[in-house]
Amino acid sequence: MPKAPASLAADMPQREWDRGRALLFALDAMGGDFAPKEPCRGAILACGEEPELSVALVGRRAEIEPYLEDAPSSVRSRISIVEASEVIGMGDNPGSSIRTKKDSSMRVIMEMVRAREAVGCISAGNTGAIVAGGVLVVGRIQGIDRPGLAVPIPALNRASLLLDVGATVRCKAINLYQFAHMGSIYMRSLSGVENPSVALLSNGLEEIKGDVVISEAREMLAGASLNFSGYVEGKDVPLGRTDVVVCDGFTGNALIKFGEGIGEIVKSVARTEIENHFLSKIGAALMMPALKKIWARFEHEQRGGSPLLGVDGIVVKAHGNSRDRAIAGALKVALGFAQLKGTELIKNSFETDF
Repeated sequence: MPKAPASLAADMPQREWDRGRALLFALDAMGGDFAPKEPCRGAILACGEEPELSVALVGRRAEIEPYLEDAPSSVRSRISIVEASEVIGMGDNPGSSIRTKKDSSMRVIMEMVRAREAVGCISAGNTGAIVAGGVLVVGRIQGIDRPGLAVPIPALNRASLLLDVGATVRCKAINLYQFAHMGSIYMRSLSGVENPSVALLSNGLEEIKGDVVISEAREMLAGASLNFSGYVEGKDVPLGRTDVVVCDGFTGNALIKFGEGIGEIVKSVARTEIENHFLSKIGAALMMPALKKIWARFEHEQRGGSPLLGVDGIVVKAHGNSRDRAIAGALKVALGFAQLKGTELIKNSFETDF
């Protein structure tokens, strides 16, 4: 293991999280478009709101420390720094960088999870490297062929879970089948949805639609114990037709990015129309509380982070342009996943049923 255990022991010698006073999560302080400022601020924010949370900021100590100077003492006591001299950039090759940059902040947070020095890890960095680290460093749950990134998305009358959104770009039928099972476990056990419905994203509702992989996955799921409802189309996702939407990582990533783009367009058009018309300004002023609630439902900051389901530990991917509130949200996702023993639930299910 690189520098994590020694640095961690020096910074928090009593290992308070082992005594039940706080759960420690390793946060990649150098990952994301606004690192290390926003990860540091996010850690302060999350620890201030969650007394059961402790955070190890992993990265270059000299760059991290200035952002912790104004943290309240009650919060600062639950934030430690673990030195890591290297950084995996957004443009780095995912597989080779996680292998060769062994003292990178992303590699070290993964090592801490594998060594059980941290309950889980969070990064807003290179998505491919996070997935590669989850598989190569943290390791897959026995029986899982490939992991999937799961994202709760706002829908008309519920929050649906979409997976995969980028971990496994090209899928086999068994991958979609396992995503469906993991998504169902997540929604049932971690989101409180009783008997969650599961559907495959396809280019039509009829059974003859879909390519060979999707058709094979449909046949597998039709014989499973899940509440499988068949196919849904892209337009059904924001309408909340099902609790879990399953697709390959390429399609899911394109879908979620398209949705973010539509949200930005709607906000921009609405802002322009309001600014150009006097009566619209008056109406907007009266509707502002409601409008803010509507915009908030579609902000990625409200979703926090995407758990990498199928790895033997908690790995959460935050959006690359996350600010402090989004980082804090990702930490809370990881904390909730740990408190409800999400990894153990998936592991036990696959040991029993597969």
